[in-house]
Amino acid sequence: MTTFKSLEHQEIPTIVALMTDFYQIDGYPIDPNLSEKLFADFIEKPDLGRAWIIYEDQEVVGYLILAFMFSFEYGGTIAFLDELYLNEKSRGKGLGKKAVAFVQDQAAKFNLKLLYLEIEHHNSTAQKLYLAAGFELHNRNIMRYNIN
Repeated sequence: MTTFKSLEHQEIPTIVALMTDFYQIDGYPIDPNLSEKLFADFIEKPDLGRAWIIYEDQEVVGYLILAFMFSFEYGGTIAFLDELYLNEKSRGKGLGKKAVAFVQDQAAKFNLKLLYLEIEHHNSTAQKLYLAAGFELHNRNIMRYNIN
């Protein structure tokens, strides 16, 4: 049985270990100490969003993070599906589909107006998952500006 448990302080090391595995896939840098501090802050400020650990038959198999923001264009609070990760042995078993359905259900409960997400260009499996769940490719490009 698949369950989604809201992240609690004692589980921060677990989610950071999963995040480290996720970031290694595409070679993203990660500072585990900083990530632990960020999760502690994130839990204490529910207006920022929510994080869940994904369990399959009581075994940790992944996590997801939904980050909130306000948009005048979309008429209220929207969210960014910041991360959805399943460990390698849990992929291809329908858990991603369950996780996306869970996020969509949570979005309705939080009265969100829109969900955004991003995927790597090479990750066609993820793109197929999200398209099948009703997401659509956006006609805008995401740009970023690093403030350092």
